[in-house]
Amino acid sequence: MTSRTFWSLASALALIATLAVPALAQEGEPTAESLIEKSLEAMGGRDTLESVESARITGTMNMGGMEAPFLYEWKAPDKVRIEFTIQGMTGTQAFDGETGWMVMPFMGKTDPEKMAPEDTEQIKDDADFRGPLYDPESKGYTVEFMGEEDVEGTPAYKLKLSKENGDVSYIYLDKDYMLEIRQEDDRTIRGQKMEMETTVGDYKEVDGLMLAHSREMRNSAMPEGQAGQTMIFDKVELNVDIPDERFEMPEVPAPEETEPEGGGR
Repeated sequence: MTSRTFWSLASALALIATLAVPALAQEGEPTAESLIEKSLEAMGGRDTLESVESARITGTMNMGGMEAPFLYEWKAPDKVRIEFTIQGMTGTQAFDGETGWMVMPFMGKTDPEKMAPEDTEQIKDDADFRGPLYDPESKGYTVEFMGEEDVEGTPAYKLKLSKENGDVSYIYLDKDYMLEIRQEDDRTIRGQKMEMETTVGDYKEVDGLMLAHSREMRNSAMPEGQAGQTMIFDKVELNVDIPDERFEMPEVPAPEETEPEGGGR
């Protein structure tokens, strides 16, 4: 082998090595699709998620030092009912797959009434029991991988989820366990830009699914230093029998007729 041949071969090998390094690095780079699949697998897998047709969750909300027991009921594909009791009065928010409605006795509204379109859009998110990363394309969501970030000392993958209405969410997955630990939302509520942050944790296995049992929610309208709203799940039941009527808006009672003063003839 001549020296010219040797150096030509060495140069070729060096070129191959240079080209191979980016290819290997690119192959190992996470994508939104690969992270979504790993997260769904960490939760218990697609088959397990798809096997869940209903859920009932009971627990306690804490809002500014005031505790409120709550009940969450969900039925596939998109029915949801949420009840919470404050000072002996129970409020209800529900979505039957088409109509959002509520009863808010603390606001002097004891009869059921339809939600505003904006509020209906929000409760639809609560009706997404399997989570926004479950088949996001079918919901009109676009998901992008945004790199890695530290979440209170925990290395996490960051995903950007964009909705058709312009709302944007950032979902953080624990790098080791691939479970969601935080979600940040940029929303427009009644014409006002609002930033919301939800920290989730205390994962427990329920019938083959890893489900968070605690949530803490804050928004940009809260004063600095004020504690957020927390939700602690005491009991989670899957595939329970919940009749469709639970999610339907009750009929508003007709106003009582009153006789004119002086009575009849």
